[in-house]
Amino acid sequence: MKKISKFKVILIAAITGALVGSGVTFILIKNQRASEQELIKNFYLTENAVHVSPHTVRKNMDKGKTDFVLVDLRSPQEYEKEHIIGAINIPAYKDPNTSISLDTEQKEKERIIRQFRDLGKDKEVIVYCYSMPCMTGRKIGKLLSENGIYVKSLNIGWNEWRYFWSMWNHDGEEPTEVKDYIISGKEAGKPKIKDTFSPCKVGELGC
Repeated sequence: MKKISKFKVILIAAITGALVGSGVTFILIKNQRASEQELIKNFYLTENAVHVSPHTVRKNMDKGKTDFVLVDLRSPQEYEKEHIIGAINIPAYKDPNTSISLDTEQKEKERIIRQFRDLGKDKEVIVYCYSMPCMTGRKIGKLLSENGIYVKSLNIGWNEWRYFWSMWNHDGEEPTEVKDYIISGKEAGKPKIKDTFSPCKVGELGC
């Protein structure tokens, strides 16, 4: 009888352990799936919070809006040669071939933080650098956020704006010319107010 009782106890313990183990495994798998879905959700929330469409910037230029400021992160030489009209220059490069080191050039790091802080909080600050894959804007954004300054990013760079204008402008948009949206010199310049149409801003899902 004692042997049978022990066997029952062992059997019940084994069944209970298996059920508990299966339950824990199920919960872990479920949580893992939920976590993956949460990551996807957070990715798109971040994309929408950080990125600004060039269509939106161009249309705001045409309307003469002044509630945003574009910041060109390229070198002073490149900025002076040509830049997006209305953009100011807070360089992350000393010259076209030499970026500033945030690790060894403390004064330059402090200068960048100070210049962005001086822009204030009453306008949306949008940065751009060389191209879509360029990491400069992302690194500057990280540096600034670590110091309590939050900027957005134009989701194309200078090269796409200047040399591939037709690549991102839609067929349905009224014809526009890149020369009307760039300028040379040390001054930011001021966009011309135009009455243009863009399907990108018609409806909630416009680009």
